[in-house]
Amino acid sequence: KECDWSSDVCSSDLAPVMSETVLIASKVFVTGVQVQAQIGVYRHEIGRVQPLVVDVELDVPTDASDRLADTVNYETILQAAQELAAQGHVDLVETFAHRLAERCLADPRVSRARVRIEKPLALAPHAVGAGVEIVLGRR
Repeated sequence: KECDWSSDVCSSDLAPVMSETVLIASKVFVTGVQVQAQIGVYRHEIGRVQPLVVDVELDVPTDASDRLADTVNYETILQAAQELAAQGHVDLVETFAHRLAERCLADPRVSRARVRIEKPLALAPHAVGAGVEIVLGRR
């Protein structure tokens, strides 16, 4: 029995607790992604780009692996947001959010995607931002 007498804890006392742990949830997230997108339905929004701030949270099962290939790489989330913004005009932030969530769910390891899109200039100077948050999951 190996003990650290300074703390009165023995390694044999901890072993059963460690082996009985269960992963409850695992999330991969990216926050504050800034993209420039052609978005909006008003005349003054057509034909110009506006900033969007994107937050994404994905439910992804993980294990104790230390390999990037065993999880969702943050960069794929960033790239998906940038690619969607580069595809051209979108009327609503809801549409942008839905498309981004669907892209994330294209990875079979992702069971749920929460996407929040903020449009900082939407109500300026009266509000810091406005936007939408959606959650998509698998059936």
